[in-house]
Amino acid sequence: MKRRADGVGRLVAALAGVAGLMLMSLSVAAGNAVENARLWPAPDHTRLVFDLESGVEHRVFSLENPRRLVIDIENVRLAAQLSGLELDGSPIRRIRSAPRNGDDLRVVLDLDDAIEPRSFELEPNQKYGHRLVVDLMNKNQSPDRAAGQPVISRDDSGKRDIVVVIDAGHGGEDPGAIGPSGTHEKDVVLELAKRLKNRIERAEGYTARLTRTGDYYIGLRKRTVLAREHKADLFISVHADAFRTSAPRGASVFALSRSGATSETAKWLARRENRSDLIGGAGSLSLKDKDDTLAGVLLDLSMTASINASVGVGDDILDSLDHVTRLHKSGVEQAAFAVLKSPDIPSILVEAGFISNPEEERKLQRATYQNKLAEAVFSGVESYFRRSPPPGTLLAWRQNQGGGTDSYRVRRGDTLSDLARRNSTTVNQIKQLNGLSSDQVVVGQTLKIPAS
Repeated sequence: MKRRADGVGRLVAALAGVAGLMLMSLSVAAGNAVENARLWPAPDHTRLVFDLESGVEHRVFSLENPRRLVIDIENVRLAAQLSGLELDGSPIRRIRSAPRNGDDLRVVLDLDDAIEPRSFELEPNQKYGHRLVVDLMNKNQSPDRAAGQPVISRDDSGKRDIVVVIDAGHGGEDPGAIGPSGTHEKDVVLELAKRLKNRIERAEGYTARLTRTGDYYIGLRKRTVLAREHKADLFISVHADAFRTSAPRGASVFALSRSGATSETAKWLARRENRSDLIGGAGSLSLKDKDDTLAGVLLDLSMTASINASVGVGDDILDSLDHVTRLHKSGVEQAAFAVLKSPDIPSILVEAGFISNPEEERKLQRATYQNKLAEAVFSGVESYFRRSPPPGTLLAWRQNQGGGTDSYRVRRGDTLSDLARRNSTTVNQIKQLNGLSSDQVVVGQTLKIPAS
């Protein structure tokens, strides 16, 4: 009798355990919810983001007649109001949703335009938790031309504008660094980029373009593609730095590192379909008819010249920034940032300050301070191009009319080899032009610099 009672007890305990596991499973499933949703329209795509309590399994597919996109999310309930999303500027006409198979959720997007969907999940970051991202790529618009019509005119008069492409970092779902009072890096750098664009375009002989004009995200590689589409002479990516403590402060300028250049050269050479416009940012050399060895040599030369020019313009920008803000590092730093990897376009990344520092966070929000930063960056750009104007530009034409030299006042840390590298000339040319018998220069000394 006792054995039977024990057996019944064990059976009851086992059933209770199974019931407990089932209840736990149901609780976990019921607990995962779509807590919020956001829509980010961009020129070439629209991003729909679902905030979730935890990761999910999902499936996305398109249907026609009428045109719509179906998003099936497993084991999740809807706790957000999708009807409140602002659909203007997107291809979405209406959003519908309903439970499916008991525990699943189906979201249907009724569409006005043809799109190419892609979806992925994002892990939690400083601001958001788990997210499901659905991108609706516009089939009828080239993403490479999304930020406005590219600057492609190259008149034959030899007096074209210098083209500067300005890239505001982050955007949309990617807020970048967040300051102590909640300031988003993406907002600060977009405003600063717009001010820099306006300042550049007030100068004769210059044209500026933005990679993004609003609060949306652009992939890192696409930013460099846009610079190529605009046939940029210079690419400037604008950011605001951050650190785990609030102490660091000051502006910095980065150029591409040698290790980053080496890895990028290998990638470019591996993609034969890109060789037709491989060196086409501000130049016109095609590698499609070159063998691997010659293409590698030409690409390496182009990358080296691009890095040297980047360091040169970065030095001038730092010198100008030093008059309006503290510098975090006095020299141009080099790293393998993806946005700096154009083999034929001088590219720099400007960290306008540390948004994690309360004082600099407040300053970066002020219009007057942003104008000072924009003025300083342009002053550095202008200083560099005054010495080394790209061929065929108005500045190059004026330099040739004036004899092909410019003046430069030696700064602390300058050497003749640095000046020669930054100005695409040689030490001997500088020495001959200035009557120098040695390689020694003195701070404050004025030198004539030969034309590039």
